[in-house]
Amino acid sequence: MKPKVYITRRIPDEIIAKIETVCDIRMWDKTDIPVPREVLEKEIAGVDGLFCLLTETVDRGLLEKAPQLKIISNMAVGYNNIDIEAAKEKGITVTNTPGVLTETTADLTFALLMATARRLIESSDYLREGSWKTWSPMQLTGQDIYGATLGIIGMGRIGASLAKRAKGFDMNVLYYNRSRKLSLEEDLNMTFVEFDFLLKESDFVCIMTPYTPETQDLIGARELSLMKKTSILINTARGGIVNEDDLYSALKSGEIWAAGLDVFEQEPISLDHPLLTLPNVVAVPHIGSASIKTRMKMADLAAENLVLAINEQTPKHVVV
Repeated sequence: MKPKVYITRRIPDEIIAKIETVCDIRMWDKTDIPVPREVLEKEIAGVDGLFCLLTETVDRGLLEKAPQLKIISNMAVGYNNIDIEAAKEKGITVTNTPGVLTETTADLTFALLMATARRLIESSDYLREGSWKTWSPMQLTGQDIYGATLGIIGMGRIGASLAKRAKGFDMNVLYYNRSRKLSLEEDLNMTFVEFDFLLKESDFVCIMTPYTPETQDLIGARELSLMKKTSILINTARGGIVNEDDLYSALKSGEIWAAGLDVFEQEPISLDHPLLTLPNVVAVPHIGSASIKTRMKMADLAAENLVLAINEQTPKHVVV
């Protein structure tokens, strides 16, 4: 009898076929809504493997209902949706999919930076709504990108890739990280600075740090007050790193100029969220890794991790 696996979202057929070579699978195949908790609790009871996304909360309570579970394969770099300690206690392997989405996420981050600085969404809406009646010198003017100062908080793979893109725009790159990256400083001509200095001096502040208890609400009222009135905040990391109430207040009052956001504290974000009422916010629905090639690579790597663990081999990317 083949091991049993549950997949929490519809994935491409070729990835399903790869898993089916060694496992019997069941899958939540609706694309418009996530798998309900009660369904997940029922399905996980008799499986050896779980293929999931960040949208599924795999907590201690759920793991208590999975006596034979061996592997949780998360199709994401992050894994804050999983109770790692509980999994470790139960001897359940947890894997993720780092590396394959680095360049795509850096692309999206720089795209958000550009769209926010040059007010692209606002300008497109202005045209489509029929408001473009004439031209005036300061109409829909934005912020320059070329030659500006970019501050990157968190210098991992994606942060380094963002810095490479910034050099093409002759930007002055500052960064803050728990530890210095001396080789990257030399290769990318970056400058390591203290956290507050980065906030004060940067025209663009891009958050690239992981979400941890230490980085929760890393950017709040105090930090926003240090930024320039012409500065722009970009977040493609995790929503909880930025205090959204404080960000709304800073944007509404003109304390900072604009924000580009791919991630939010609660996802999907409610349509009545105050941030979505502001014209100086460019908001997109967590699409950092959303290119066809990258999502296929992520799904394939998650499937490979799953199959290796099911076969009692070491997966490529083990969290615990």
